[in-house]
Amino acid sequence: MRNINMDVLRGIAVLGLMFMNAYYFGVFEYGYVTSATPSVADKFINIINLVFIDGRFRTLFCLLFGAALTIQLQRWQSIDALHKRLKVLAFIGLAHGFLLWAGDILFIYACAGWLALKFSHEPNDKIVRMGMLFLLLGALPSFLLAFIEPELLPVTRDSAAFLEAYNAAFSSYLAGFMSNMLMFIIMIIAVPLITLWMAGGLMLIGMYLYKQKIFENGLTREQLNFIVPAALGFTVLRLAVEPNTHVLMVALAEPFSWFAALAMATLYIHILVKYVKNNPEKCLVLQQAGRMSLTLYLMQTVIFLVCFKVMFPEWVLSFDRINYWLLIAGVVVFQLVFCKVYTQLFRYGPCETVWRKLSR
Repeated sequence: MRNINMDVLRGIAVLGLMFMNAYYFGVFEYGYVTSATPSVADKFINIINLVFIDGRFRTLFCLLFGAALTIQLQRWQSIDALHKRLKVLAFIGLAHGFLLWAGDILFIYACAGWLALKFSHEPNDKIVRMGMLFLLLGALPSFLLAFIEPELLPVTRDSAAFLEAYNAAFSSYLAGFMSNMLMFIIMIIAVPLITLWMAGGLMLIGMYLYKQKIFENGLTREQLNFIVPAALGFTVLRLAVEPNTHVLMVALAEPFSWFAALAMATLYIHILVKYVKNNPEKCLVLQQAGRMSLTLYLMQTVIFLVCFKVMFPEWVLSFDRINYWLLIAGVVVFQLVFCKVYTQLFRYGPCETVWRKLSR
């Protein structure tokens, strides 16, 4: 029986990714850059991001990916078939990253999935211990790298460094393409240092959560008594170091974000599982989005590239957070309508169909 809860969660995760990813389709290395005098709304949305969005949906996606690997392994009883699927996903990710957008997660997920599968047959307690160990292994270099060349001075859209990067990226399509390739090479270099361990750790925890039936029944009271204080504690710590010009606080920000995201994403799972209860009549359009997550993810890249790189490059210099959110809201509505119409005609999304056929 298909796990409807996971479909809904995956739909929320893929749509939620846009609320952080959209900032990085302008000048990738900077992401969102505030104006010299940010509005109250801008500051408020930043707090909302830090509490409810930053890393939460990426983490949720990793947890779901790990759970899905467990389901597929139980169904097929063949780790070789999964390795082939991950190999195809890695090539899709490389094409996506080099040709379109350096922020690709598909290549990272394929590598991390390969790593997570090595521990899939271990006892549950070892799986979760290895998951936490991998998270710590990823957090350590992230913490140490902040001391090498810390960016302590705030960057605004008027800053010379930002304007130089903007002019370089938007001087021509070729310049933008080469800049993207360079950024993706840097992202690939970071895979064995940081992102492989982070994503692999989260996938192992996702496997553990699935085997504990968290995706079916939600958290127990005892687990909630641990997760809720962890979510609150790490979120408060993350807010406490934002913004800060002390190098130690800057270094701590990313690890705090990781663990806050893990606890919050686990809470999101619990809340949605208790609401949906595997009922196929609930959140139908989100179920459809969850089953077409690869298509929607790649579609988002195309939409945002057309907006920021082709049609309205000046948006990068003028958009505040509220403008990004309004644009994202429009894309969310478009993608949900697309899912509703498409699934009436076809069983699988176009990119899911290609992935399935290449994995045979």
